[in-house]
Amino acid sequence: MAVEGISWARIMAPVAGGDADVGVLAAAAVLAAPFEAEVAAVYTPADVADLMPWMGEGFMGGVQVTAVQSLKEAAAEGETAARAACEALAYPHKSFTALTSPVWSALSMEGRLSDVVVFDDATARGRGPLAESFQQVVADEQRPTVVARPGLTAGGCIAVAWDGGKEASRAARTALPLLQKASKVVILAAPASSARYFDPARLQGFLAGRGVKAEVQVLTQAGDPAPTLLAAAQQVQASLLVAGAFGHPRLQEFIFGGTTRSFLNANGAPSLFLSH
Repeated sequence: MAVEGISWARIMAPVAGGDADVGVLAAAAVLAAPFEAEVAAVYTPADVADLMPWMGEGFMGGVQVTAVQSLKEAAAEGETAARAACEALAYPHKSFTALTSPVWSALSMEGRLSDVVVFDDATARGRGPLAESFQQVVADEQRPTVVARPGLTAGGCIAVAWDGGKEASRAARTALPLLQKASKVVILAAPASSARYFDPARLQGFLAGRGVKAEVQVLTQAGDPAPTLLAAAQQVQASLLVAGAFGHPRLQEFIFGGTTRSFLNANGAPSLFLSH
């Protein structure tokens, strides 16, 4: 019996008006193309409202006024550059949205109305103007998020890190549209590195019922699972690793769990599909 594929309709790419915008938008288009989905470029500037707590109530001196004006001018310049990057993207189904204050809540709403959010590798490592936005989308909003790295494709080999937990299962479920487009899917399980009992054949059966034929590789190494999973993903030449994101929603900052941190900071690793 044929299984109808699940479709994505909107791939969101936060942009900041810098050089990285071109690559993020190109990666979003790679993911969107198989579904003829919209690439939604969302310009995410620094928020003037963030300056208000230290400005005092009812009065702004010359320094504060200058700071606000500089921030507004930088936001306008960034919007112009981000819009130009979107216009230059050679993909027909695209849109551009410029967020205004309150930027934080506006970004949250854009993410909630998107199937997947795409960031680049530097942002996921905590560098650049959108680093905090990445934390917000992954931790606070718990949106499916792709960390785009060189070699990202929508039809190549995809590896799925599996430990039977709720984060891993959510990641596998939300990645189904891509798994259904993949040329090869490999489930990677490292039971010796987990205190939880799980059977990767259960996920294999779940995917088979949804039209995805997956292989299973059981990795026998004990200890930190991240290096083992990354090495196995590279060995099968996966262009994407699907994984649950572990950590705590931010109070003042987001704290990633050790495995997620290793995935984010690894050099030469495949792109990531994360779900928290």
